[in-house]
Amino acid sequence: MNTGELLGIEPLELKFPFELKKQISCSLQLSNKTDNYVAFKVKTTNPKKYCVRPNTGIVLPRSTCDVTVTMQAQKEAPPDMQCKDKFLLQSAKANDGATTKDISPEMFNKEAGHVVEECKLRVVYVSPPQPPSPVQEGSEEGSSPRGSVSENGNANGAEFTNASRSFVDQLESQDKSAEAKALISKLTEEKNNAIQQNNKLRQDMELLRREGHKGGAGVSFLFIVIVGLIGIILGYLMKKA
Repeated sequence: MNTGELLGIEPLELKFPFELKKQISCSLQLSNKTDNYVAFKVKTTNPKKYCVRPNTGIVLPRSTCDVTVTMQAQKEAPPDMQCKDKFLLQSAKANDGATTKDISPEMFNKEAGHVVEECKLRVVYVSPPQPPSPVQEGSEEGSSPRGSVSENGNANGAEFTNASRSFVDQLESQDKSAEAKALISKLTEEKNNAIQQNNKLRQDMELLRREGHKGGAGVSFLFIVIVGLIGIILGYLMKKA
């Protein structure tokens, strides 16, 4: 910080995080530690490249004033990121109660006998801040909360995987058990139906035999053979079931 008799200036270097095709700003703080009104004026060697707001003003007694310097967007980077631009900040005593409208070029004219303080400021280009890394490795010796979280995350992930597999196995076992029960129930029902049909067929054959004895040759031999074959087929189906 430059501490003159009139104004203190912070910082003495205008540091711009240089990026192509991007407008960049930095700030100056002017401190008036006197009991007088102090006028200031900011000049630059490259006025087309920079915009200073305010470039002139009044700093009240025992107060501060912020000045913003904006560099216009640049299409090319300078060689070796070196900048030769300079700023000059002039300050002079002003009348009590003075405002910005009361400032005139004559106030900063040394030849007219005015006391004018001057401070030169240089421009420095710095690399823009890098975004934080998404994953930071912890030290081997010290404690590493991130490592602990990672290990707990892996352990919890393994437990969750095992639980998921167990749950899926249970569901598959239940599905298979339900399918087996449904198949057994179906086979049992078919078996009962086959037994009922076989019993009915036997009753029909017995009835036919009785009627055959009573009515003589009322039932043909071919019909008896067909009925016998049907009985054999039904018996085979019942055994298979």
